[in-house]
Amino acid sequence: MSKVCIMCGKGKVAGNNVSHSHKKTKRTFNANVHKGTVVIDGEEQYGYVCTRCLRTAKKQEN
Repeated sequence: MSKVCIMCGKGKVAGNNVSHSHKKTKRTFNANVHKGTVVIDGEEQYGYVCTRCLRTAKKQEN
């Protein structure tokens, strides 16, 4: 199972490491996701959720 947010679809993206001499090598940036339960369209779903979506969901509870 890939680590992709079940709410927004945020996942792994590619980029470059840049050295002091400005030499570039490929690398990946992983999304900040955690396993958790979130209510989507009135039903609870369990899976990976990014921290931004967790924060937004918590704000909408209040």
